[in-house]
Amino acid sequence: MFTIILYSEKSLAIVIQDSIKTKNLTSLVIEAEVENGGILAFGEVKEKTFQDAYYNGVNVKVGWKIHKSQDQYFKLYNNPIYGIGLYSSTFHNKVVGSPYAVYGFVQTPFGNIDNEKWLFDYRIGLGLSGNFKPYHENENPLNLAIGTKNNVFIDFGIRSQYKISSKITAGLGLAFHHFSNGALQLPNKGVNLVPLTASVTYYPHVINSMKDSSTIQAYTDKLYYHVNIGAGWKQVQRDLDKRFFKSTLSSYVSKHISHKWRLGLGGEVFYSASGNSEEIAEEKSGKLSSYLSGGPSFYVAHVLNQDLLLNGNIGYYIHNQDFNGEIQKIFLRAGFRYYVYKNLNAGVSIKAHKGKADYIEWTTGYTFN
Repeated sequence: MFTIILYSEKSLAIVIQDSIKTKNLTSLVIEAEVENGGILAFGEVKEKTFQDAYYNGVNVKVGWKIHKSQDQYFKLYNNPIYGIGLYSSTFHNKVVGSPYAVYGFVQTPFGNIDNEKWLFDYRIGLGLSGNFKPYHENENPLNLAIGTKNNVFIDFGIRSQYKISSKITAGLGLAFHHFSNGALQLPNKGVNLVPLTASVTYYPHVINSMKDSSTIQAYTDKLYYHVNIGAGWKQVQRDLDKRFFKSTLSSYVSKHISHKWRLGLGGEVFYSASGNSEEIAEEKSGKLSSYLSGGPSFYVAHVLNQDLLLNGNIGYYIHNQDFNGEIQKIFLRAGFRYYVYKNLNAGVSIKAHKGKADYIEWTTGYTFN
C-alpha cells in the first residue's frame, strides 16, 4: 500500500523552513576555565590539613545553548546553557590529594542580554568527585577535612564575559565549590573553595536567533501536594567504623509565588538505625524515641524548567536525639529533583544541621496536583 503526498510550492517551502528552524533550536558551546586560590579553612583544619597548600583547578565544559523551546522556562531564564563538565585540581600538598569531578551544570544569562560586547551569567552544578586522599588514622592523620576518596561536588559560579568575536568570549568570575560525603564516613568537615576564575568560551556554530516575543503564560495558583521518601547511610562516631541506615518520610503542600519559586509547609519523620545500637544509644537502645524523630518544616522550590527544580527545607525537631547526629533543633536540606515520568520524581539532597551534614538522602517522590 502506497501513500502519495502532494505539496504545493508554498507548503513545501514552509515544511523546509520549519525543518531548518527545528535543527537550530540548540547550539554547541565549548569552554575551558582555570581557577586559582581561595581555600576556606579554619582552626586545626587550616593549620594541619591545608598547611602550605595552594589551590589550582581547571574545568573543561561542553554545553548546549537552548535558543527556543516549548518549555517557557527557557525563555524565563534567557536561553540557558545545559551541559557536562570535567574538573581537575591540585592543592600542592600530600595531605588532601588531587581531586577530579564529573558534573552537570546549568548556566543562566542575566542583566542586559542584548549587549553586543558584555555578557553576565551565573552557574549551578552538581556531580561526583574522586581522588581525594582521605583521613586514615595511621597513613594520613592530618586530613581532618574529609574521610572518603569519592565525594559529592557542589558548584556555584558568577562571571562577566567579553565578546572577542562572534564565536569567542573571554570571562572573569568567582566560584564556590563544596566537597562532602554527607557524613557517610568521618571526618566530614568538608572542603570549601572560593577561587577566582578565568575562562574562554567557543561557539562553533553561531545562531542569530530572533528574540522570542511570545507571551509568558501565567503561573498556576493551584496547590501541589508532595510525598517523598529518602534513604542513606551515616557514620555516627569516628572511633566506631560502622555505618547506620537512615531514612526520611516527608509530606508538603506548596504553591507558586512566581514562575520560578514555590513555597510551602509540611512535616517530616526520620528513622535512624543507630538508635537500635547499644554502642550508640546505650540504655535507650531499641526504644521508639531513640530511632524516630521529626517535626514541621518550611519548603522552598526553585523551578529551573518543567522537569527540574532545586529544593530546600528549614525544619524544627519536635523530638530529636543527639546520639543519632541530630545535634541541633533546626535541620536544613538542599538538593534537586527531576521529574522522570509525569508526577514521579527522583533526586538527591543533603540534610544538615548548621552547615554540618547529617546524611545524603537519595530520594523518590510523587506530586499530586
